[in-house]
Amino acid sequence: MKNRLRVLRAEREWSQARLGEELDVSRQAINAIETGKYDPSLPLAFKIARLFEQSIEEIFDDGWRSEDDR
Repeated sequence: MKNRLRVLRAEREWSQARLGEELDVSRQAINAIETGKYDPSLPLAFKIARLFEQSIEEIFDDGWRSEDDR
């Protein structure tokens, strides 16, 4: 799943390890999410959204578009 996690992390000048600490996950998990190799669980996606004060939809793009968005 495409996401803006790397950009948001860079804006705060955080390492993957620091973000992992904030979210209570490993640096490897952050890397896998950023590269699209792993989709976060819904609870983790909510945690990420709260941390960056954005909606899940603003951070993650599942590629699905409704007819109204096309």
